[in-house]
Amino acid sequence: MILALLLAADTAKLPKWNALPLDGSAEAAVMAPINAMFAGLEARDPAKILAQTRPEGGATVVSEKPDGTRAIRHESWSEFAGGIKPGPERYREKLLDPAIEIDGDIAMVWGRFVFTVDDKIHHCGVDHFDLVRQNGTWKVLNVTWSSRTTGCEQ
Repeated sequence: MILALLLAADTAKLPKWNALPLDGSAEAAVMAPINAMFAGLEARDPAKILAQTRPEGGATVVSEKPDGTRAIRHESWSEFAGGIKPGPERYREKLLDPAIEIDGDIAMVWGRFVFTVDDKIHHCGVDHFDLVRQNGTWKVLNVTWSSRTTGCEQ
């Protein structure tokens, strides 16, 4: 029975836990730096991405290869942004139905994503952003995501 509960919990959507309903403006404020990062990615502009982050944070990806093997890679924000190079391809990352949790000056955004190159699915997974607010401005401290090339849907 315990195993069944664990398996069910593993596939369940992350539940909302905010005691009070948020009015939408709080979530929009938390999403603003994430959306700006995505715009910077689409523009292939590292400076636009870095402008939304706190320098002590970074980016971690857990990649799943088609054979099931996994690799973990962590980069500082400058290393991450340094990998964004100009080019003719159009990048787009779309976050699908994110869960947004806010407690004072910390926030978390978690959701499935699809990454496309020239409007064709390249990979997908789950994004997890943790953010902090300082002097009224939200910044991304860390982003962690899973990445796979199978089972991707928009």
